[in-house]
Amino acid sequence: MKEKRNVHLKVQEMCDCYATGDPLKEMSMVKNEEDKDEAAVKWLALAALHGVNNNAEEITITRSPEGNVRVVAEYRETELPSPGPEVGGKIVDAVREITHIKEDKGKIPLSLGIRNDSIDLKIKFKSKKGREKITIKFPE
Repeated sequence: MKEKRNVHLKVQEMCDCYATGDPLKEMSMVKNEEDKDEAAVKWLALAALHGVNNNAEEITITRSPEGNVRVVAEYRETELPSPGPEVGGKIVDAVREITHIKEDKGKIPLSLGIRNDSIDLKIKFKSKKGREKITIKFPE
């Protein structure tokens, strides 16, 4: 039987677990993991850590109607390692579950605990003609 814990808590636990590692290196390997649900949670944690460590303004995840996933960090136009189509789809599902955004458009603040601190992110979700876009906005 598969454990169904709160996804938000899992992301925070992963942040704690990978806080001292290299998020970009780990992000590039999640598409090869067997458990795609766990890989999506891990990727979200690594993206949050990368954003915090590198003073990112925002990270955008876009999934095309064909299932292709593209990730861009804005601090300078830099493409991050894609989690691949399967994990990318699970990331979209995990973000919807954490934020409870069910509509085609929505924004919500999200507090994420990292070690002994927390960060307040802004999550924006937009879906149009099968294309889904998630933006994780980091504080200044």
